[in-house]
Amino acid sequence: MELATSLWLTSPEILLTCASLVLLIVAAWGGEKSARLVTILSAASLFGAAILLMILAHNPEFKDGTYAFDGLYRMDNFGSAAKFLIYFAAIIALMIAPRYFKDAGKYRPEYPVLVLFAAIGMGIMVSATDMLTLYIGLELNSLSAYVLASFLRTDDRSAEAGLKYFVLGALASGMLLFGISLVYGFAGSTNFAVIGETLTGDLATGPLIGLVLVLSGLAFKISAVPFHMWTPDVYEGAPTPVTTFFASAPKVAAIAMTTRVIIDAFGGQTEAWQQIIVFVALASIVLGAVAAIGQQNIKRLLAYSSINNVGFMLIGLAAGTAQGVSAMMFYLLIYTVMTLGSFICVMEMRDSEGKPLETLSSLAGMSQTRPGLAAAFAVFMFSLAGIPPLFGFWGKFLVFDAAVAAGMLPLAVIGIAASVIGAFYYIKVVKIIYFDEPSNEIAATGHKTENGLILVLALIVSPLGYLAIPSIAPIANAAAAALF
Repeated sequence: MELATSLWLTSPEILLTCASLVLLIVAAWGGEKSARLVTILSAASLFGAAILLMILAHNPEFKDGTYAFDGLYRMDNFGSAAKFLIYFAAIIALMIAPRYFKDAGKYRPEYPVLVLFAAIGMGIMVSATDMLTLYIGLELNSLSAYVLASFLRTDDRSAEAGLKYFVLGALASGMLLFGISLVYGFAGSTNFAVIGETLTGDLATGPLIGLVLVLSGLAFKISAVPFHMWTPDVYEGAPTPVTTFFASAPKVAAIAMTTRVIIDAFGGQTEAWQQIIVFVALASIVLGAVAAIGQQNIKRLLAYSSINNVGFMLIGLAAGTAQGVSAMMFYLLIYTVMTLGSFICVMEMRDSEGKPLETLSSLAGMSQTRPGLAAAFAVFMFSLAGIPPLFGFWGKFLVFDAAVAAGMLPLAVIGIAASVIGAFYYIKVVKIIYFDEPSNEIAATGHKTENGLILVLALIVSPLGYLAIPSIAPIANAAAAALF
């Protein structure tokens, strides 16, 4: 009976695993002709997994969360909320991929299968309550991501992005594994609950080093300073649909995983990890804001924007309270929508021959050739900057409010000051679109699927998004309460 319950609790991952294996066989037998069918079935599998999540989340028997497989995995509101975001971002990444890869060469059915494998790993990551489960999920996601980054085999930039990601990712995984081994040596267990009960009081040097190494490995996965060096190169070199995926779903998984590790395993060592998180948050905010100013490639600029936004989310985590985690989850939702919308806008930057454009200068005059796309781009940029009344402002307000409530006023003040620096390069993009001499590089034609997605995502981050607060706030609060 216990095994049956565990299998039911992990049913979203089991569904995706079965679907990915079957679709892998379909891809192998059908070849490139099966790409469209495999993509549709992959999106349907993710949608089915989301429905299973909803059923589990509304089951009164699992209302307060429960463990599966003897404490290796936990089904609760926190993991469910993160998985909904992951599946949502993965479905968007599948919807925008076919057109891009067909224009770039050939669309291969391996792409949706790799996205499914990555989604399985991310689902395990956010629900893991044991260091070994966490590592298995992390590596499953990472191995898929390395291949996705270099998916365009004939493109030197894509191959370089995949190689850089692989080499630096292997280094980060080694650091994480070494940190886990140190924590295990001193705690006598890899289970989060046991680690939390064992490592009490002042930490000795050994477990403290283990904590630092674990957080360093996790910081690489969320592309936080000083482990951010791979992000601009990989975001620029990887195919744009892959970059869209990297900037959204894996980011959600990595931040949720980091939060669970800190709260569940090291919750009693607030003084030890809080200093690290505060430093990483401020460094990410400042570097992400300053380094983006001189960028001329829009994907590199958005990479630094991602680093900058991770810093703001970590302010909520640094507070170490349920309010802080709730604010972080709310911010994560808004960030995912803003990022997806921004990168889909980038995908619409094409010349008259259909070739992708990525330079900021090519945006000049877009307000005349593509007024709708220009307006959506401006909405996403202003929202990322946190300028009211757009919805991005609300995410920043929540994390700053949580920091102040936790007695961390200086952190909030520095974060607010740094956000002003970041606003410069967002406004710079809007200025190029509307006020620079037209370059007439971007064609006046668009794609129905991408235009529809841009419209929906832009409406979500517009002032209309505030209408959803009464619905989203209880979900974010319930997710945070599951950890406390």
